[in-house]
Amino acid sequence: MKRARQTEKRTARNRANTSQLRTSLRSMRESLEKGDKAAAGQTYRETVSALDKATKKGILHENTASRYKSRLSKRLSAIK
Repeated sequence: MKRARQTEKRTARNRANTSQLRTSLRSMRESLEKGDKAAAGQTYRETVSALDKATKKGILHENTASRYKSRLSKRLSAIK
């Protein structure tokens, strides 16, 4: 059936987008733990971009993405 085929495609696309987002968040957390502010700043920009794309694609709610960005920004600015 057509609906089943559409669902398979959407599921695969959503799973790929979610996985990419999680990977980005994981790499951000790892760079924060290392304590290198320059590298963490670069990773932060990439992660914010990934969060915005996920919001645009409907993977995350806008407020959830904002919450992630705020928390990551706080952790980034706490690095000396």
